[in-house]
Amino acid sequence: MEAIRPVGRTLLRDRAYEAIRDAIVAGEIEPGTVVRDADLAERLGLSRAPVREAFSRLVDEGLLESKPQSYTRVTPVVAADVRDAAAVVGAMHELATRVAVPRLSAADVEIMRAANDRFAAAVATGEVDLALRADDELHDVLVRVSGNRAAAATVARYTPLIRRLERRRFGEGGTCRSAGLHERLIEACAAADVDAAVQVTAEIWRTLADLADSGRPTP
Repeated sequence: MEAIRPVGRTLLRDRAYEAIRDAIVAGEIEPGTVVRDADLAERLGLSRAPVREAFSRLVDEGLLESKPQSYTRVTPVVAADVRDAAAVVGAMHELATRVAVPRLSAADVEIMRAANDRFAAAVATGEVDLALRADDELHDVLVRVSGNRAAAATVARYTPLIRRLERRRFGEGGTCRSAGLHERLIEACAAADVDAAVQVTAEIWRTLADLADSGRPTP
């Protein structure tokens, strides 16, 4: 499990959370797997306390489910949950886009272009981790520039639920999100066209909701 490895001693609960979350999203810990704090604490080189705190947070976020005194296990990938998460995350991205576009600098737009170039290249070579990382980098520009911390926190909380399905579909032959949609978004941002940028952002997230409903890879 590449994402499950020893971590430093600072911010232990956060780093335990990130490592376990990333392993779940990557499929290294598969849906239905029972997880034990002692086992993961040993893998991470931590005490059980920060791992338990990470478990609690992951239960709240829908990646783990727990029955007291019985088990804690990875939740299945449920289309309805992904669709709901995509609706919420999409709304936050639309809000961030509307606020951010008038504030974007030329450097911000170039960061988005470079991220989309990396995204397209990673999709072409089937490198799902690189593709999703580049996708995050592109959209994070708008979230960052918007300055809306509540939107950023909501995006961070619910995006992992969506990523699990995206990774699975990518492995089945899908292409994650279209680099063409990204290009349209970037051009709208470069032109400071708020309405067009929001419209494309909404289209991107509708595509993800449709992915959850269809059960088929994105064309």
